[in-house]
Amino acid sequence: MRWEPGDRSNIEDRRSRSGVGVAGLGVGGFVVLLLLSWLSGTNLFSLLGTGTPGEGGAVGTSGEIRTSPAEERLVDFVDAVTNDAQDTWSQILGGRYERTRVVLFRDAIQSACGFAEAATGPFYCPSDRKVYLDLGFFRELDERFGAPGDFAQAYVIAHELGHHVQNLLGLNARAVEDRRPGANSASVALELQADCFAGVWGHGASRGGQLRAGHVQLEAGDIEEALRAAAAIGDDRLQRMSTGRVMPDRFTHGTSAQRVAWFHRGMDTGDPRACSTSETTTR
Repeated sequence: MRWEPGDRSNIEDRRSRSGVGVAGLGVGGFVVLLLLSWLSGTNLFSLLGTGTPGEGGAVGTSGEIRTSPAEERLVDFVDAVTNDAQDTWSQILGGRYERTRVVLFRDAIQSACGFAEAATGPFYCPSDRKVYLDLGFFRELDERFGAPGDFAQAYVIAHELGHHVQNLLGLNARAVEDRRPGANSASVALELQADCFAGVWGHGASRGGQLRAGHVQLEAGDIEEALRAAAAIGDDRLQRMSTGRVMPDRFTHGTSAQRVAWFHRGMDTGDPRACSTSETTTR
């Protein structure tokens, strides 16, 4: 996969402000800090980079970002993929598309959708229309799930941006109302459609053309990397890894075979209309 760094305008970097903070205090520590703030007349929560309770914002201490050249290149990669995918959706949807950002964090963060830890994996928050990502997930994708490669990482980003497209178009309304898990659930339908939308972007990236800053081009073997990633994080495979058995009534994202098939559908057609959820859970 070829790509050129951009200006990081697609990134909101909170790596220096996540990880500890209020969430790490526990209930007792939270009460003590609240009491001390009241007695001293000073907002001690601001020392944790959180503001007052209930204001939202990032969880953790402010300071310099602990990083490395390799990690900074990964930040540039996320920015390039996000920029390219957003350009693709802008071309497809025109004025209906609204650009977003990927929020980078470490370990844990307070998003507009609530507190989240890195262990939950990348996620999209409809409340603030942003994607949240701990870069450590890419290492997990390689070492734990056996899905290495830069396009495997790009697939994850494109999938979350697929949720942003769904949110903009109002396609996630059913899943918001019906949160029940299961193989035929609204949640599974939504996730498989996001896989298909990731493939729609991949279709555009595979066409080549002049490589510009903040854009990507696919090379031989890239599609296989994405397919391995899709297969690696299917509900059936993850359940076998954690419990040794498959429980379809607890599915939230679809099987490995489904995720591969729906990514392929978007990749082959390049047409978001092919990603209709009316038949998502039956294919």
